[in-house]
Amino acid sequence: MNIMEGKVALITGAGSGLGLATAWEFAKAGALVALADWNLEEVTLAAEKLAAEGYKTLPIKCDVSDDAQVHDMVKRTVAHFGKLDYAYNNAGVQNLLAEAADQTIEDFERVNSINYRGIWSCMKYELQYMKQQGSGAIVNCSSIGGIRAGAQRGVYHGAKHGVIGITTSAAVEYAGRGIRINCVSPGLFYTGMAKEMIAGGQKEALDGMLTMVPIGRMGRPEEIAAAVLFLCSDAASMIVGHNLVVDGGLTI
Repeated sequence: MNIMEGKVALITGAGSGLGLATAWEFAKAGALVALADWNLEEVTLAAEKLAAEGYKTLPIKCDVSDDAQVHDMVKRTVAHFGKLDYAYNNAGVQNLLAEAADQTIEDFERVNSINYRGIWSCMKYELQYMKQQGSGAIVNCSSIGGIRAGAQRGVYHGAKHGVIGITTSAAVEYAGRGIRINCVSPGLFYTGMAKEMIAGGQKEALDGMLTMVPIGRMGRPEEIAAAVLFLCSDAASMIVGHNLVVDGGLTI
């Protein structure tokens, strides 16, 4: 069922993982999809696979930590498709594990430039177009790290807490102008980030967290995609400034 026929969706971090899964779901729902990622080769391949199935796509190279690149990404999307209806600001990275006294300014700047400032930049430029239209829906990607504590993860968790803060503030500003802004907070999902954690010697930590997940498994990327599509759809027309936690019960 093409519930988003003719709509335009922009997704960051779309070369893999949650972003790629969401791009597929938007396309299958009838949307025209701009896929953005810092890895041009990866995101181009992803867009080509979608196009091979008959979907209309636009691959864009964008490092969301660069405000100028973010501005260009949004401009290119609107220039190519003529409008912007939905955005899923998903791009993110993990921090280097370290206690507060041992964290480096370099890692702090790296993580915050992508996970926090990057989402701020994306939302800023997306809103500039959406407010001209008088319509739109934005979903920002936070994390269960945005609502709970985690040893050696303060840099990452701080950024994700910030995402929830800027989401709710902007949601209040634009709800009366036809634009809904929400965020989604994934729990443990099997993505490239999880694979990196395992490769980096954190498998034991992941396994320990998994024992606290009532549903008894890691999430699938398409389960986040479903949540994002719901928040963007008319079925969520009264949902504003909400942080939708998708974690199999971990945080409870």
